[in-house]
Amino acid sequence: MVTLMLSYQRYAVFTCVALLTIASFLGAVYYSEWLLIITAISSALLGLGVYDIFQSRHAILRNYPIIGHMRFILESIRPELRQYIIEGDRDEEPFSREIRGLVYQRAKGVEDKRPFGTIENVYGSGYAWLTHSAVPMVIKDTDFRVRIGGSACKQPYDASLYNISAMSFGALSANAILSLNKGAKMGNFAHDTGEGSISRYHREGGGDLIYQVASGYFGCRNDDGTFSPEKFAIQAADPQVKMIELKISQGAKPGHGGMLPAKKISPEIAEARGIPMGKDCISPPAHNTFSTPIGMMEFIGQLRELSGGKPVGFKLCIGHRREFMSMVKAMLKTGIYPDFIVVDGKEGGTGAAPLEFTNRVGMPMLEGLTFVHNTLRGAGIRHEVKIGAAGKIVSAFDIARTFALGADWCNSARGFMFAVGCIQAQSCHTNTCPVGIATQDPLRQRAIDVDDKSHRVARFHRNTMHALGELAGAAGLSDPRDFMPYHFMFRQKDNEFLDGNEVYPYLPNGFLVSGSEIAELSDWYSRWDRASAESFAPPEIPHGPFTRRKIAA
Repeated sequence: MVTLMLSYQRYAVFTCVALLTIASFLGAVYYSEWLLIITAISSALLGLGVYDIFQSRHAILRNYPIIGHMRFILESIRPELRQYIIEGDRDEEPFSREIRGLVYQRAKGVEDKRPFGTIENVYGSGYAWLTHSAVPMVIKDTDFRVRIGGSACKQPYDASLYNISAMSFGALSANAILSLNKGAKMGNFAHDTGEGSISRYHREGGGDLIYQVASGYFGCRNDDGTFSPEKFAIQAADPQVKMIELKISQGAKPGHGGMLPAKKISPEIAEARGIPMGKDCISPPAHNTFSTPIGMMEFIGQLRELSGGKPVGFKLCIGHRREFMSMVKAMLKTGIYPDFIVVDGKEGGTGAAPLEFTNRVGMPMLEGLTFVHNTLRGAGIRHEVKIGAAGKIVSAFDIARTFALGADWCNSARGFMFAVGCIQAQSCHTNTCPVGIATQDPLRQRAIDVDDKSHRVARFHRNTMHALGELAGAAGLSDPRDFMPYHFMFRQKDNEFLDGNEVYPYLPNGFLVSGSEIAELSDWYSRWDRASAESFAPPEIPHGPFTRRKIAA
């Protein structure tokens, strides 16, 4: 009997609700009609329980009618429970409370100092620190700039060292885009449009734009989805557009396309992208305008010509290293050099992506940046191409370390989202963003006061640049672009640390094309040999262990 009772205890709540319904109804009949309120509520729950028992979609509800819904309720608010109750200050999910708090404070212009020492495990593996100078400097002007534009560029751009990374209108709300762009205008830094093209809200804000051209060619496409030179020339002629960025891949989902369902396409999105209403909007994984490294460089040359000589570059997350070397060989063969390359780390991620892509596809930013920087050095063309970097770059320390590894400037998406008010609810793809940033719901995005949030964006940028200036001064530098790997130390094990030059060294200029070879770099030469300017495909499919070229010492 006990065993039987235990096996049916999962129906205890359902049974209690049924008894309550009967009891309250009888009480209403014989004692007080006010008990009908309880009867109505319990009857509704009883009906829900009956439905749970006979539905076939959720096994847990069939076995635990009524009470089983608590599981789904708790699961739906799990991110909030973790963020506000369970999560520690340094738990990265994906950004720690400490980092989010730093952005909020700098965006609001309130005290951002910390008392009582660090909470970092300074003796733990992975810890990195900046080496300071005994003769620090004071940098008063922290409006740091870098000129982007090579010898073929007729309209170079003096960019801030910290800019807003690619986020499209459509993924972000109108008020979010307007806040970001107005903030960029106030702070005199750039705002990347993302692949969704230039919307009316980018134009209304008046801030400097980096016009991103992706595989969907939004804003510059023919009806069949191919590239339209005429439409591109019109877009690029806008004085607000300062640079053109060809997107090859992005950190969140390298090698993966995307689709905006027809039901999410508003007239404003259709206007910006140049797409029809009532039809799914497809972003193919690959470009249809070129298929070879040489074709890619020729397309970059065409974009530069059509734009009137504005800086043109490309953005990618490093995958097959040989393929990037193929691009560099194509630069050498055609003589067409991009004005810039933006290296996106796989840890980037404002775009929703399958979990396998988010977690396991693409190279992290630090390694990708080092590889791109040294490949350009090895080919002897690093001076021709500026490098931007993106991927969880939020604090001044993040920026300084990225410069040391070879970047000329940095971009941030989620950092500026935090400045607008993002609470890391991680519901960006559901159209239910609680703060109105990643949604097209007009009621939700009303939560964003554009005037207030745009000032926060500008303050976050200004205060971060001030902190960067303080870091550079502490290292004895007059400009943060002078950071080198040796300014940083990296703890590899609990009892061992290395100089930055040992972990992320700068390889010799021209070593890939000089004719003489360095034995320690045999793997670089082997990969360079397999790269081709004519094709992204490998010359042969390896079926065994990779064999490096043997170089006589």
